[in-house]
Amino acid sequence: MRAAVSTPFVPSEVEGPCVPTALDTKGVNGRLTPSAPLAPLVWFKSGGAAEQLFEPADSGDLAAFLRHLDIAVPVLPLGLGSNLIVRDGGVPGVVVRLGKPFARVEAIDATTLRCGGGASGILVSSTARDAGIAGVEFLRSIPGTVGGFVRMNGGAYGRETADVLVECEVVLRSGERQKLPVAALGYSYRHSELPAGAIVVSATFRGTPGNPAAIQAEMERIAAQREASQPLRSRTGGSTFKNPAGHKAWEVIDAAGCRGLRRGDAQVSEKHCNFLLNLGGATSADIEALGEEVRARVKAHSGVELEWEIQRVGEP
Repeated sequence: MRAAVSTPFVPSEVEGPCVPTALDTKGVNGRLTPSAPLAPLVWFKSGGAAEQLFEPADSGDLAAFLRHLDIAVPVLPLGLGSNLIVRDGGVPGVVVRLGKPFARVEAIDATTLRCGGGASGILVSSTARDAGIAGVEFLRSIPGTVGGFVRMNGGAYGRETADVLVECEVVLRSGERQKLPVAALGYSYRHSELPAGAIVVSATFRGTPGNPAAIQAEMERIAAQREASQPLRSRTGGSTFKNPAGHKAWEVIDAAGCRGLRRGDAQVSEKHCNFLLNLGGATSADIEALGEEVRARVKAHSGVELEWEIQRVGEP
């Protein structure tokens, strides 16, 4: 189906720069939605709208769309919306959401998986289990998609994406498609040197041969540990701050007296105080302000400078 948009790009009335550029949809087969609410698509269930939301039909469709999009128009990729605060004024430009066409995972040999950029960690680990591939069980515990894992070197339980990634395919902001080996990504803790504006459309992971029953047992252990320690059934964004060098974020937050701290309907989780919660009516401004208050209290108490792990996007 052709993109059903032929009108010019009209920026919303928010603070900050917007670019009144016409969107060329010639040859594009994906879905383009103006003024698309983003709150239903993110875990916090708060925040404004995308000026345009684009859901490409495949990686070629995404490349064509970006190739014809004015380079001045900002583009933001969106996965499962877990580690993300969308500010209340919305997101200028185009938000790209990788849907079902990018959520496929297949085993290509006894140790290797090819995964779409929109595939969840649960799907990756389950497919690996069925194929007898061990070593990617930790992805079961990360609430996100392959694209986010690759960009942020996602990790948990002593493992991280850098340990299993072979290469990824990206579409650059220019619309050019490239394959990048893991060595080109400059991985460090929760950081990569992925080119600015690049969108990860697929990745190749390599594990080791394993017994499906043993892999399943490890996945169940991880799931049970996560259930016991994290507020999984709440409106949350996952881990809020990176672990500072020599510390665990939750420990310095707890020591600063922030467990249960509230600002409106935004709250520091009682169960795991590196998680922020939306108790129902919190705005994104409430959630972000609470995070900044936590950072200030931790700095005053211990001198530790907490760094946001959650991405904050859009206009106030």
